[in-house]
Amino acid sequence: MPTSPKTKTKKTEPKRMSDEAVKAKTGKNWKEWFTIIDKAGGRKKTHQEIVVYLRTKHKVSDWWQQMVTVVYEQARGKRVKHQTAKGFQVGGNKTINVPITTLYKAWITEGSRRPWLPHSDITIRKSTLNKSMRLTWVDGKTHVDVQFYEKDGGKSQVTLEHSKLPNTREANRMKSYWARALTKLKETVEI
Repeated sequence: MPTSPKTKTKKTEPKRMSDEAVKAKTGKNWKEWFTIIDKAGGRKKTHQEIVVYLRTKHKVSDWWQQMVTVVYEQARGKRVKHQTAKGFQVGGNKTINVPITTLYKAWITEGSRRPWLPHSDITIRKSTLNKSMRLTWVDGKTHVDVQFYEKDGGKSQVTLEHSKLPNTREANRMKSYWARALTKLKETVEI
């Protein structure tokens, strides 16, 4: 039986902001930042050390210190997609054609979550009416931060971040889980 030649799989880099966007905000493109950080010993520095270096030596603003550092770490193999300093984090969002009060009510009790959220027995640690919720996930270890926003035309949007996930596999699983759950939420409340 003939064998097919092995094909090389091209390693894809995570999506990131364009060179034009980063240069417009920081004065340098990604390649320039990578070179600068490499010359400063970035491959051996911690995340925090790179952030301090960008702040003190290059006067980069707070948000861009984090952005440049994370993208550098990903490009150099020091960090993988969805990884944060405290585990892995994924997000999701959905704009839904209902008022914000309806959307918020779909989250607030286990009974209102049950039709669209397979694991509806979460713990709400804190909530602000029609604004936000902080949840402990059913595993008792990971957290979900949920935000609610009013949109034009009587619509509203929910965004969430699920954090402290233990690894890439779980992050990918929960990313898919939340995409399905938010789609089901939309189908459930837009009746």
